[in-house]
Amino acid sequence: MHEELDAAIAAFDEETGVGSITLNRPDALNALNGQLRADIEAAFERFREVDDEADGAAVRVVVIEGAGDRAFCAGADVNEFSGDGPATNASRPVQEIVEDCPAPVVAKIDGYCLGGGFELALACDLRYASESSRLGLPEVDLGIIPGAGGVQYVARLAGPAVARELAMTGEHVPAAEAADLGLVNDAFADDDFEAEVAAVVETLAAKPPLSLRAIKESALLSTQVGLAEGRRYDRARFPRLLATEDHAEGARAFREDDYEPEFVGR
Repeated sequence: MHEELDAAIAAFDEETGVGSITLNRPDALNALNGQLRADIEAAFERFREVDDEADGAAVRVVVIEGAGDRAFCAGADVNEFSGDGPATNASRPVQEIVEDCPAPVVAKIDGYCLGGGFELALACDLRYASESSRLGLPEVDLGIIPGAGGVQYVARLAGPAVARELAMTGEHVPAAEAADLGLVNDAFADDDFEAEVAAVVETLAAKPPLSLRAIKESALLSTQVGLAEGRRYDRARFPRLLATEDHAEGARAFREDDYEPEFVGR
């Protein structure tokens, strides 16, 4: 599958189970306009259809990146702002769309990752940045606030004090500092960035997809409910995974050192 949408490029590799979305507005630093939001929604809908048409969980991981060498996404396109916020052709906020994807979503950040673009990355399950990247929430300088949960995400990952400082100053944080704060999982040297992210994605794609999906749901649930309810979810999901073909494969590989498991998402 390869689709060039109006403002994004979506692709799916059937052999590896890796889906990709490229924010394709490099001249505008991949700023989120209404069309790009709609294209992101359309891409995730197509990945859902791939899953529905497959015998098992076909989509193992999705990678979001920006076109060009200057930005992942520099934020919302301010040219489309109205009194109610940025225009959108999507039915829901893109952050909700990312979180609702059952497969893990990786933000591949190379360059500016600001405002709504940072919020998009924060909605992803894992974030990796090149060392020259800069991340931040500059909305304060427009007399507004991060409108898609930026302060909430940062507060959960790095604490309220860090969230206040980032949002109140509007400063751009170097990738290494963002990694130290827990806002990205790792910051890689620019020369190694492509290979390092590819290695992470390859590792994820080789794991049992149903387990990855359950882990994603459990982690997301942990930000929304108390510990007791979260543990109930984990206890309920555990026996279901024990009954899968993938668990049988993993158990066989554990017993037999020379056996290479083939996880099929069933």
